[in-house]
Parts: sequence; C-alpha cells; structure tokens
Amino acid sequence: MIKNFSKNGPAQSGNDEFSEKVVRVSRVSKKRAGGSKISFSAIVVVGDKKGKVGVGLGKAPTVSLAVAKGSAYAKRHLVEITLRKGTIIHEVRVKRGAAKILLKPAPEGSGIIAGGSVRAVVEMAGIKNISSKILGTGNQASNIYATLEALKQLSVSQ
Repeated sequence: MIKNFSKNGPAQSGNDEFSEKVVRVSRVSKKRAGGSKISFSAIVVVGDKKGKVGVGLGKAPTVSLAVAKGSAYAKRHLVEITLRKGTIIHEVRVKRGAAKILLKPAPEGSGIIAGGSVRAVVEMAGIKNISSKILGTGNQASNIYATLEALKQLSVSQ
C-alpha cells in the first residue's frame, strides 16, 4: 500500500468533515476443515456533527480493514436530521427487534444524558442536549440501529 506524504504528515482524503467512532470490535471464529478461521467485525458510527450521521458494520480478516469497511458503508448511508437549538425537535419512541429506545429533547445546557451506544450516535449527529433511555436489550448493535431508526423518524416527521 502506498501512502502520500506532505510536509505536514500523511495526505488526507476529501472527507475531512466526517469524524468516526468505533463502537464495538468483535473477534469471530469459524470452524473449518484444517482449523479455525478468525475474522473481525466492527461497528462504526460516522457523522459531521451538523445533523448527518450513519452507521456501518464491517467484517474483514483484520481489525483495520473491518473498521475501514464499516466507515465506508456508514458514509454511503447517511441520515440527515433537523436540529433546533442543539436538540431534537420532539420526543421519539422506537422499537426495533428487542431494542426499545426513548429520545427526548432537553433544555439548553443539560448535555447528553444517554447510554454508551446511544451516546455515540447522537454525538456524531451533533446533538448537544438530549435525554434518552434504553428500555429493551443490552445489545449494543441493536441499540445503535434502533437509535438510527429513531433519528430517521425525526427527519421524516418534520
């Protein structure tokens, strides 16, 4: 692999406005004839912190490739939401599979009151004040996808 270097370090691609957060990396082992095949899966949340956010799942033989695949998928499937004074415009309840998510707008200065998986998505979306509760499962992947579904409902119901 060839990397381009400038005076200031490695050259950056054109997607500098997006930041990414790796939420979970899992080691997956599959039994094959001749031994075990080991691979990795990574859940990545990508956002511009101005109302666009996406989630991607990447699977690959190495962690770095899995993260790159997840990031690329998330950038292709972005959801745009409307923010009002740094918070969401109305309350949303979503049930997706076993996950149940409640998102509520919060007053200025209250910050992000959310669990780990919901926090990752709302931070990348650029939401500054929100209150949330995970009511269903503890599965991070399910909760992330349910949070994204809740944000999609926000963008539809404007």
